[in-house]
Amino acid sequence: MSDGRDEKDGPAPPRRRKPRRPRGTAPLRRSLLHVDARGRARMVDVGGKAATRREAVARGIVEMSVSAFDALESGRLAKGDALAVARLAGIQGAKRTSEIVPLCHPLALESVDVDVTLDRAGRRAIVTATARITGKTGVEMEALTAVAAASPALYDMIKALDRGAAIREIVLVEKSGGRSGNYRKGF
Repeated sequence: MSDGRDEKDGPAPPRRRKPRRPRGTAPLRRSLLHVDARGRARMVDVGGKAATRREAVARGIVEMSVSAFDALESGRLAKGDALAVARLAGIQGAKRTSEIVPLCHPLALESVDVDVTLDRAGRRAIVTATARITGKTGVEMEALTAVAAASPALYDMIKALDRGAAIREIVLVEKSGGRSGNYRKGF
């Protein structure tokens, strides 16, 4: 054998390789703070950052049938006040974001507003959430999670009339504050 072992010693033990960074993470490391030097996910250290006023607005759409929209608009749903339930679900979702999104910091939110606007022409409910904080990290995930919690709560309230209702387009609409500054989605 070429490794100098006798046949009676058996095969050479497998060589242990050093864990490799996932392909393509070197350029990302410079721009994504949630990735360490080896490309592994990590929670960002915000300890040295100054607290600033931050706000984020997210939006989602729940499309539904004419019968479901009419019942929602007139307040005739069997389960009760769907809009109030959706607002409460959104607020609760925002407060629990760090339990749902693994790398989010738990935040002491100062304000979460969830609004549901009915659009008769589109037979849809537009769910908008605004989260605010004076802190070291942004509240984009909290606003998005508020919409993501309010929308299925609304679906749950109308599903007896329309199982085909669809939750669409959960997006960050705008954010302000922090080192990255302001953002506004162009529609």
